[in-house]
Amino acid sequence: MKILVINNHGQYNHRIFRNLQYLKIPSEIVPNTTSIKDIKKKEPLGLILGGGPSIDRSGNSMSYVEELDHPILGICLGHQIIAKAFGGEIGAAGIESYAKIKINILDENDILKGFGENANVWASHKDEVIKPPENFKVLASSSICGVEAIKHNTKPIYGIQFHPEVHHTENGGKIFENFYEVCQKFQKSRNKF
Repeated sequence: MKILVINNHGQYNHRIFRNLQYLKIPSEIVPNTTSIKDIKKKEPLGLILGGGPSIDRSGNSMSYVEELDHPILGICLGHQIIAKAFGGEIGAAGIESYAKIKINILDENDILKGFGENANVWASHKDEVIKPPENFKVLASSSICGVEAIKHNTKPIYGIQFHPEVHHTENGGKIFENFYEVCQKFQKSRNKF
């Protein structure tokens, strides 16, 4: 079983896939036009929704969040898609960011496990989550973005505004390893039934 990387036409989508390969995490990159039926046929371990230019070009990504029962990690645009799918608000960032920033980790939870109180990460976005959905917890914030990372209260669904796949993000691979661990635990719990 593989993690499917959903290509939302972002500049770093292939880096996500390469990072997973480097970490020896089974994965496959697929276009965001892939049908729900074809995604299900692949029996993914989880999904990573990559970044992209806008929600208008996110293909079926919103449907994947709404209709599939798999762990999901959204990165940048993927984070915004998750928030929107669950009723959060997306808007123009107060400060467009294309730089290394420091995030404050409010809750390490599963996805940020091992990061401590803060981390230096790479931000590259014009839009952001302005208001998280009601059933999500904010895991991290920064001086330029109040919602840097979120997690659904009961489902293994996570969103991060920053880019763990680029070398500017310190220890970014740890996020992918943590997500893989979440996916494996989820699969084991499914196999019990």
